[in-house]
Amino acid sequence: MDDTVDRARLALSQRPTAPSSPAPQPQLQTEPPHKSRVVRWLVALALAVAAIFAFEQFQKYESGDNANRGGGAPPQTIRDAAIVSGDMPLYINALGAVTPLATVTVRTQIAGQLQHVGFKEGEIVKQGDFLAQIDDRPYRATLAQAEAQLAKDTALYNQAQSDLQRYQTLAKQDSIAEQQVADQEFLVKQNRAAMASDQAQIDAANLNITYCHIVSPVTGRVGLRQVDQGNYVQPTDANGLVVVTEIEPISVVFAVPEDNLPQIFARLRTGATLPVVVFDRANVTQLSTGTLDAVDSQIDTTTGTIKIRAMFDNKDDILFPQQFVNTRLLVDTMKDAVIAPNAAVQQGSKGPFVYVVNDDSTVSVRQTKTGPVDGERTAILSGLKVGENVVIDGVDRLKEGAKVTVRNNPTPQAGADSGGGRQGHGQGGGQHARRQGQNQTDAASAPATTQDQQNQSPPSQGSANQAQSDQAH
Repeated sequence: MDDTVDRARLALSQRPTAPSSPAPQPQLQTEPPHKSRVVRWLVALALAVAAIFAFEQFQKYESGDNANRGGGAPPQTIRDAAIVSGDMPLYINALGAVTPLATVTVRTQIAGQLQHVGFKEGEIVKQGDFLAQIDDRPYRATLAQAEAQLAKDTALYNQAQSDLQRYQTLAKQDSIAEQQVADQEFLVKQNRAAMASDQAQIDAANLNITYCHIVSPVTGRVGLRQVDQGNYVQPTDANGLVVVTEIEPISVVFAVPEDNLPQIFARLRTGATLPVVVFDRANVTQLSTGTLDAVDSQIDTTTGTIKIRAMFDNKDDILFPQQFVNTRLLVDTMKDAVIAPNAAVQQGSKGPFVYVVNDDSTVSVRQTKTGPVDGERTAILSGLKVGENVVIDGVDRLKEGAKVTVRNNPTPQAGADSGGGRQGHGQGGGQHARRQGQNQTDAASAPATTQDQQNQSPPSQGSANQAQSDQAH
């Protein structure tokens, strides 16, 4: 029994067995677990640093934006000026040309040779001064002939008059016919008419001789001569001999819009004298001052303007004929007007406005209505009161309620302009006095600081940088 079991087991052990499938191999890991965790931590740390940096930059941007908008950032440095009261002139500006009252082209009135030129080009001549001489010998010969003919006709007249007296005596004695006496009377009249004709010829010859001596018809400046000495001149010459222009006095003619006529005539009807100031072509240098003299009788329909003439003494000859000038006519003056600097007036979508400096070092936007402008001043019709301070520099980053710091230049001119309208206006005047005192204190302490720096030894590089940083602040 045991043998049978053993042989069966042996047979089974010797029987070939089917091949079995290989056991699955474990998967290989691409990265060690420790290295993967390190990379993840590094990425997370980089993202955290980037988030912190972005948050800081955002905070800086917000703080800078708030500073620009006048938020909780440091105050904006500005310069201000006071609203003052004064007279504001009302001007009418126009373009004009210097126009002489008389421009005469001197021509010869007779034909002849130009013997002599008695003027110097460009000089001032008076009325009646000698200018030129024409050869008068032909006209003097004509005068001699007329005088001789007059002497002859005078002798015939005397003879006829004597015969008439004898004939009248004989006629009374009834010795001659009445017809002979009448004929003698007509002969006397003929001789008298011949004498009158001869006298007229003498006068004409004398007048021609006078025309040979040419004089200036007006007082003024002579121009360049048009004909040289020795030429034959005659009345039909186109250019004449010379041009004489009156320059003292002289006028300026300019055109103003027709809308200004009622205001101008209203002032003229009151007997007022309207001054006119002329400037050069660049409208920078004042040339002369005159008065309004006349207004044209018609309006130019093509331009809607009317011409006006202003008179100037021109004693210094600064105004030259046909010179282009800029004119300024003073029509009226606004008394006790509210005046602000031009730099304070800003233009917005709602019209002109200004930034008013409040007592708590903030600014407020104030809409205004502006009036006439004179140089660097503007008349404020509404919106401001005398004594208020307005911003004139540093308005580009301001808004309603923005904090400001006033830093006015401690110059005498700035102190005079700023302090003139602030005194006696409550807290605004006191605030300006404190600012002005601070500026004066800083200016007074500057020389002492300089002297101390000279007495001290040269500072190190770090001290120099610190000093520059403090000065910038």
